[in-house]
Amino acid sequence: MPKITFVCADGATREVIADLDQSIMEAALAAGVPGIVAECNGAAACATCHCYFESAYAAHTGEIGEHESEMLDFTASERTAESRLSCQVRVAAGMEGMTVRVPPTQ
Repeated sequence: MPKITFVCADGATREVIADLDQSIMEAALAAGVPGIVAECNGAAACATCHCYFESAYAAHTGEIGEHESEMLDFTASERTAESRLSCQVRVAAGMEGMTVRVPPTQ
């Protein structure tokens, strides 16, 4: 169960112990991390769980699928190379110590 640090839009941090194979969105919601709305409950249909993932952990976050990439074009906050929908990233053991930044708006 890796420890993941979420950095909220206001700069506050929240360390979360995440269960393997749950989505990053599920881990954040269970821990009450503010700023992740998840209107579609993880169906990759709303882009309100958009987060920025450290590129150093890209090997553990998996590839962006075509549908996720299209949804990232509709995020309220700027899409960057580190943008992912947190509902589409599964927690893996190699994520220990990873930082996920929550954008200012969803």
